[in-house]
Amino acid sequence: MGRGTIPGMTDVQNLLGALAAIDEHWQPHRVTSLNDYDIKVVKVLGEFVWHSHPETDELFLVLSGRLTIQLRDGDVELGPNDVFVVPQGVEHCPRAEVETSVVLIEPKGTVNTGDAGGPMTSALRELPGAQ
Repeated sequence: MGRGTIPGMTDVQNLLGALAAIDEHWQPHRVTSLNDYDIKVVKVLGEFVWHSHPETDELFLVLSGRLTIQLRDGDVELGPNDVFVVPQGVEHCPRAEVETSVVLIEPKGTVNTGDAGGPMTSALRELPGAQ
């Protein structure tokens, strides 16, 4: 199937192109949605905030760079093409020593800082053409 649009279907989205449009860290952007889930891309650098998502799991897929998911009982190290799911309610804190590009899959309405809130909370941003 080509890149054309079929009535009632979502346009093809390119993850690298979506990431190229992002110039701020820790600001998730929706690429598309699937049922009740958002597929988001985000560039990260430095340490985020300790938080959990009491209502849902959170999937991280690293496209480039390296991501450490800090957990209270040990760290999980992710490199390109690695996937990790943080289980519902598990406190975690993502950290990246180099700029890292990540895909997140979460239920619609999931707040990036989960139950922690604070200044790193970001409204979900839309990429041009995202649905």
